Amino acid sequence: MNPAPKPAHGPASRAGLAFAISAYGLWGILPVYFIALAPAGPIEIVGWRVLLSLVFCALLIAMTRAWRPFAALIRNRRVVLTMGLAGVLIFVNWQTYVFATLTGQVVEAALGYFINPIVTVFLGVIVLRERLNPTQWAAVGISIVAVAVLAVGYGTLPWIALVLAFSFGFYGLIKKRIGANVDAVSGLTLETAWLAPLAVVQLVFVAMTTGLTIGTVSVWHTTLLLLAGAVTAVPLLLFAAASRRLPLTYMGFIQYFAPFIQFVVGVAVLHEPMPLERWIGFGLVWVALAVLTFDLVRGVRIARRAAMEPI
Repeated sequence: MNPAPKPAHGPASRAGLAFAISAYGLWGILPVYFIALAPAGPIEIVGWRVLLSLVFCALLIAMTRAWRPFAALIRNRRVVLTMGLAGVLIFVNWQTYVFATLTGQVVEAALGYFINPIVTVFLGVIVLRERLNPTQWAAVGISIVAVAVLAVGYGTLPWIALVLAFSFGFYGLIKKRIGANVDAVSGLTLETAWLAPLAVVQLVFVAMTTGLTIGTVSVWHTTLLLLAGAVTAVPLLLFAAASRRLPLTYMGFIQYFAPFIQFVVGVAVLHEPMPLERWIGFGLVWVALAVLTFDLVRGVRIARRAAMEPI
């Protein structure tokens, strides 16, 4: 008989929950951080975010003396090229998200991360040729209706939400292909190393047009900009620590913390408009997520029962 899966409790799981909630909580309040960086624009913010993330990760690798395994990754041409593609996707994601935050579209950005799990399932069908069960197809169908309702309400497709969902969905797909061979710090280091030349070009462009804001506004503003690397890397490290300690089901539930917090910030703090069409569209998305979560929980229970049965 196979041993039953260990229940999710104990010091390791409690620490995992703390790490996961911290990671998604930090991601949830990112809009507040980016808004505090005004008058810096999205191009400057993302430029500094890339370069300072690279510096922060390099310091972490040096402090943990992880240069040797990192050097082994660099010698793997497939990993390096794959992380370059991941870097392009995360760059698109960051640029779109910061643009949405600074232009008063936090609610639509939150929508992108609400539909991301459904997009991930959809990509599994298109890219990995996975088969969906009827419950999963129902979730995908409901989400498509939700996007249609939101498109009617907006008068156009919610492109910010779709770009965020699909860029992060493909990013997650690439990370899944790489697997556990690349840890969070090494992965972000390789991604930002690929993006560093583009970030320099962005900052030069801003300097030659509107002018860089770093060091020109206030000490507080400069300090916040210089923290962009830590703000980017710390939640990723917390997420990596949580994923090693928690079952997939727990992570599946907690991942909704970030878009929920972003939604609350957009509606309650920034007072973004929420007409009836938006409420209906978001309601349908939440129904789709409930259906998807139900299917996930059911699948885990079936797997546990199968593991407990004698061979």
